[in-house]
Amino acid sequence: MGTGLEPYGDPAAEARAALVRLITAGGGLTDPAWLLAFEEVPRHLFVPYYFVNRAGRYERLWGEDPDPVRRARWLRGAYYDGPLATRVRDGELISSSSQPSLMAGMLEALQVRYGDSVLEIGAGTGYNAALLCHRLGESKVTSIDMDEEITEAARAHLAAAGYRPTVVTGDGARGCPERAPFDRIIATCTLPSVPPGWLAQCSPDARILAPLSTGLISLRVRDDAHGRSAEGHFLRTSAFFVALRGAGAVPERRIGGLPRRQLENDLFRFLLTLTAGSLDPREALSLWEREGRPQRDRFGVTVTADHQWAWLDDPGGPYAWPLGRTVPE
Repeated sequence: MGTGLEPYGDPAAEARAALVRLITAGGGLTDPAWLLAFEEVPRHLFVPYYFVNRAGRYERLWGEDPDPVRRARWLRGAYYDGPLATRVRDGELISSSSQPSLMAGMLEALQVRYGDSVLEIGAGTGYNAALLCHRLGESKVTSIDMDEEITEAARAHLAAAGYRPTVVTGDGARGCPERAPFDRIIATCTLPSVPPGWLAQCSPDARILAPLSTGLISLRVRDDAHGRSAEGHFLRTSAFFVALRGAGAVPERRIGGLPRRQLENDLFRFLLTLTAGSLDPREALSLWEREGRPQRDRFGVTVTADHQWAWLDDPGGPYAWPLGRTVPE
């Protein structure tokens, strides 16, 4: 695969600069180190092709298209502030490149420090790993995905951009014990609960940032007299990712009998997914309305070695629910 820079050079740089301006105008990239990473890591090298959904069918755009008009569409799309479908199997989306502004918010929320080692769950295209390498150095970055085609492609994209972190083919729900301990764990796929094995692979005072329900949970890992645990609040922002596959896969849930206007409400859907299997949907609706339709950041999660639960306002308060099934260690 070529670098992708030769035919596009200036247009690629201009498109990247425009994307960075858009993210900063929206309040993102306040950390100068992450700003520099987004300015210098070329996203188009990580999406040599992607798919656009047109009337229920996926159209493939790629950087080597002989049609210059379609190549220009590909390049513009590579720097669009939105998710890109990068791998489709039998009509089902199995991998994507996340929305850059959401990635920027997640990376800033991760609160990395110089010298931190990071485990990324879900290799995707390798773009997020490249941003981490730019900030921390490639020796500090490990990325894992259970699909060998995805990890092979991520390695190739990273190498084309000049980065060689450790990319592992394996079940991210079980972490990567051979590379532990980690100071930060970041997931780029939706979880039903926090795999308890991750805690044992964290260093003291580590952080875990992961999509859960339709939000992003930020957990601080701590040790006390009762052992290792993690706790924290959701960020206010919404987050929609491809679901984790493997041992920690998100179970499908069918819901009926509730008012359509409530089911279409983003905040209520968040609560409904968060309390799946623990709270009847009608009870969830009653609680949501009684508590003034709370934002995501009023909710949190506590994880211990043998138990984890979500809560509203207070981990020891009256509103707490066991999270979905956990992953066997």
